[in-house]
Amino acid sequence: MVLFVHAVVPGVSTEQYDRLSAALQRTPGVFDGCVAHACVSTDDGIEVFDMWETEQQMNAFVERMRPVAVEHGWPETGVAPRIMRVHNHWVPGATG
Repeated sequence: MVLFVHAVVPGVSTEQYDRLSAALQRTPGVFDGCVAHACVSTDDGIEVFDMWETEQQMNAFVERMRPVAVEHGWPETGVAPRIMRVHNHWVPGATG
């Protein structure tokens, strides 16, 4: 079951996002199970959209990402991301 995750992160700039992303890129296996990822800038901060193969893989990412985000000054929002089960997804031009 693929999951779609939408996280609203007020008070975080794209520069802060880029620093966290760079740190996570150096963490082997942290993105295992991530099908797709996008980050958009908003007037209040950023919004992150992910697709994960399983809930376990998503949870493993969050457990590894959270301390790195705190280390990089990300605020605790107290708002859980919205998590939805994906009925169907595809990538134009992809085979398999």
